[in-house]
Amino acid sequence: MSDNSPEFPAKRFLKAARQLNRHPRLLGPAKRTRERVMGDDDFVDRLSTARGRPADLAARQFVAFRSDAPGVAGEIALTALQAWQRLAESQGRGRGTVDVAILFTDLVGFSTWSLEAGDELAIGLLREVSEAIEPPMLERRGEVVKRLGDGLMAAFWDASSATEAAFESCERAAEIEVQGYRPRLRTGIHVGRPRKIGGDYFGIDVNIAARLAEAAEPGEILVSDSTLAALDGLALTATQRPFTAKGAPQDLAAHVVHRAG
Repeated sequence: MSDNSPEFPAKRFLKAARQLNRHPRLLGPAKRTRERVMGDDDFVDRLSTARGRPADLAARQFVAFRSDAPGVAGEIALTALQAWQRLAESQGRGRGTVDVAILFTDLVGFSTWSLEAGDELAIGLLREVSEAIEPPMLERRGEVVKRLGDGLMAAFWDASSATEAAFESCERAAEIEVQGYRPRLRTGIHVGRPRKIGGDYFGIDVNIAARLAEAAEPGEILVSDSTLAALDGLALTATQRPFTAKGAPQDLAAHVVHRAG
């Protein structure tokens, strides 16, 4: 093809645009600016993009695209989509209409232990833990939404039921022992208004509960402000814990709760 061909300048322009879009001196500042203003990619994770709205589907596509071909245009587009998601959440769009207590649990040290114990023992232990911790939840009208490897997500109509179930579940799990391993739960509970689609819940309120569980120490139950405020009738003690989490409100506080006495 000759340099005088009308297609040649267009190809040169596209090549230059692609190089400019991925130039490190432009891409780095664009990414850092987005993360400072909107938070990192965990905000656009499965919990915040699986609802099926056009903006959520677009965000998920951008995340997938950026993992293979990061670019300045992608960072700018993702910033706009994240801003739209947060604006929608702040105005209540895409959220549920009733309060739901979301509970997450996981097993401390399970992954390390299971590598040495082997699949058969690991599966057996998970079965024992499930048989120990799920009945207290179901007895309090809780719904086991899904099992997540060595943890689970459950939903309750009120904070008291979720917290009572968490207390009993932790106690029952601690009685199990398999080849020297005693499972210790860490639990996070948050009361909010997540959106329910089919048999699952989505949104920032689910994300907060998951982050609380991640921040809990072995054997701890970590609850949010909204959860603690709804526990007036329970005999318990609460200790505030410094808490920051990706995708959670900056002013969110966490509290470790224990049975009174």
